Amino acid sequence: MSVLDNFETWKGFLANRLQQAQQQGMDQQTMNSIAAEVGDYLAQHVDAKNKEEAVLKELWNAASEQEQQALASTMMKLVQKS
Repeated sequence: MSVLDNFETWKGFLANRLQQAQQQGMDQQTMNSIAAEVGDYLAQHVDAKNKEEAVLKELWNAASEQEQQALASTMMKLVQKS
């Protein structure tokens, strides 16, 4: 089972990776940049596995680069609160 098969599993995976990055001293700006790169990769190369991912992919593809940065940052905030 892939972490992408279930949105809650995906959020948990992201939360764990974000926590690891913070523990290793990565700053917020670097994490935001990496999150945007991951979002871009997923939107271009990975088929959505559920309705939440499909919405995120559509939003990502419709967004400007600045809006994609905001989406990535918002996704990080979402998983930090989980």
